[in-house]
Amino acid sequence: MRRDRARPDRESFKHVAVPYDSADAFLALIVPRVRAALADDRRVLVVTDPGKLRLLDEALGPDAGRIDRRDSRTWYLHPHRTLAAFHEYTRSRRTLVIGEPTWSHHNERDLREWIRYESVLNAALADAMTVVLCLYDPARVPAAVLEYQPAIHPWSLEAGGEVVSTGFVQPHDLVLNGDLTPLPAPSGRVETVRFTAQEIKGLRVTVRDYASAAGMDVNLIGSLVLSVSEIAANSVEHGAGHGMIKMWVSGREMVCEIADPGGALDDPLPGYIPPEPESPRGYGLWISRQLCDHVDLRAEDGTLRVRLHMGLGD
Repeated sequence: MRRDRARPDRESFKHVAVPYDSADAFLALIVPRVRAALADDRRVLVVTDPGKLRLLDEALGPDAGRIDRRDSRTWYLHPHRTLAAFHEYTRSRRTLVIGEPTWSHHNERDLREWIRYESVLNAALADAMTVVLCLYDPARVPAAVLEYQPAIHPWSLEAGGEVVSTGFVQPHDLVLNGDLTPLPAPSGRVETVRFTAQEIKGLRVTVRDYASAAGMDVNLIGSLVLSVSEIAANSVEHGAGHGMIKMWVSGREMVCEIADPGGALDDPLPGYIPPEPESPRGYGLWISRQLCDHVDLRAEDGTLRVRLHMGLGD
């Protein structure tokens, strides 16, 4: 559901950026919101670093025992799993969520996915009875992330209250730096396998054997095989009825690219929002984004290419 559609039966989802520059500013902005949410009988989840969790506990006193808390270092490990966790937490509940991702040690590709995660929250939680407050310290957040704050948050919380972001962009319209860049060519030794419906089972074996020979951790191989199988099955059922997979190793990760000559990107947010439980479709990319380290999609010249990245492990 789009944010601008009226919802006469209940309150609307709200996604608010909360810039702060000190511990005092953090407490001044957040403590009143938490107390108001508790008084309003909302469930409250706070995800930030241990230091600020302790400050918040001290400020709340006895009310600290009424909130859920998570360490951002373990909550924000994978954008699509984090998105699924928030989706599950807010389902059918009136909630206040306060979150602060850990931005350090991310490469350009990871930062882009975390920015997109923030944007997709507006669509994924559009039906939720939830307020999400996104904390960030401008002095500690990468410039690339700061650049997109007005585009991914419809509101911003300042000392005088909430203000509407005039730069907000709907998730399905957001284009990040690098989104339209052609995918890099495969590197090193590339194994190519063509498949039809009758060859999906054999394709699973081929992927499993290639990953094992590449040295992938045995606990990761099953996730990659399942992801490839889901995407290949979609190509057979909803695309041209056949496809081609390329596999190669790049650095410390294995890459599998499934090319569907009859595929198309009909969903503006493919695989970012969980399908409805009764839906017979839409699980392939959702599952793949949950299981793989990274997923790229490109639709070019009538061919849809889905590129799955999985680290080899320690």
